[in-house]
Amino acid sequence: MGNILGLQTPYMSNEGASKPVNIIKVSAHSRTAAVAGAIAGVMREAQHAEVQAIGAGAVNQAVKAIVIAKGYLAEEGVHITCTPSFVDVDIDSQERTAIRFAIRPNG
Repeated sequence: MGNILGLQTPYMSNEGASKPVNIIKVSAHSRTAAVAGAIAGVMREAQHAEVQAIGAGAVNQAVKAIVIAKGYLAEEGVHITCTPSFVDVDIDSQERTAIRFAIRPNG
């Protein structure tokens, strides 16, 4: 699958501040270990990550990758929480609904 990190996208945080984040985009064909490594790497660097998936197969791969990344980070003493949400995205001038997982340190 090539580069799984998406382009920097403006993101409105819960605090109301807009900041650019790298969204990790997952497809049904994404390798879970590669996505998990990307999640862990982004968490180490930025202390938060966003994972986005469209479709049942992609959501399945994303959830498995998040569980694997949780294990990687737990070995380093970093515990994470994951909050899913629906987001509307524009793909080829067509609006689609994606599931976005916000991953943050726990505590």
